[in-house]
Amino acid sequence: MLGIESIILYIILGCFVGVAAGLLGIGGGGIIVPSLTTIFLMQGMDMENTVHVALGTSMATIVVTSISSLKAHNKKGGVIWDVVKMMTPGIIIGTFFATFIASVLSSLYLAIFFSIFMAYVSIQMFLNKKPKPTRKLAGSKVQLGAGTLIGAISAMVSIGGGSLTVPYLIWQNVEVKKAIGTSAAIGFPIAVSGTLGYIINGWSHTDMQNLMFGFVSIPAFFFVAICSYFTAPLGVKLAHTLPVGVIKKIFALLLILLSIKMLTSFI
Repeated sequence: MLGIESIILYIILGCFVGVAAGLLGIGGGGIIVPSLTTIFLMQGMDMENTVHVALGTSMATIVVTSISSLKAHNKKGGVIWDVVKMMTPGIIIGTFFATFIASVLSSLYLAIFFSIFMAYVSIQMFLNKKPKPTRKLAGSKVQLGAGTLIGAISAMVSIGGGSLTVPYLIWQNVEVKKAIGTSAAIGFPIAVSGTLGYIINGWSHTDMQNLMFGFVSIPAFFFVAICSYFTAPLGVKLAHTLPVGVIKKIFALLLILLSIKMLTSFI
């Protein structure tokens, strides 16, 4: 059953995720998944399904945060809707069907895949590497294929796709701000299709007594999503006063440590 300690942990996690998202312009999956995995294990959740529920719940929270981010970027004209339209069918297909793959993998293998991907993201963030623009905007078939791949990977590690979509668009000579804005728009279909996929694939684990809807924990989703939604503006304000470059390096190390902690829980 849901205890006050769990609620407090969810609130703290949501506040931290919101500030980090606003400050660094990243999604919260890298923090939410390993943190929820630890909390769920503390609650005594079945180890075999722990990572699946963490992934599904993280996806559900991204639905809420992506709406806020999408609105903000769209107001500033930072979304290239033609690209969004071309990539979205692939995004939906890749994300949704990748949840079927994730559902049959053990928590250990999911933890390994997650940790490897987060190590890649952390290294890119730490080194602040940016791809060199070398191409023009690709056609619909390429965007469809890229969307499918980005959606599939995003579903397996429960991210909004920004760490993949932004460098992919910059590589096609898209301006950085518009690449970020377009990525924010693409994050919404990733989150919706990913959440539906984790609910459907985890349907047999639905437990209304413990407020578990498929592979989505309703209490964790509610508190993390609400708190992150309201604390994201604080992160945006801090971005104008704090040394973001230094904080990115610290945050990159934090992602690696959280991923290692999650991985060691299953070894």
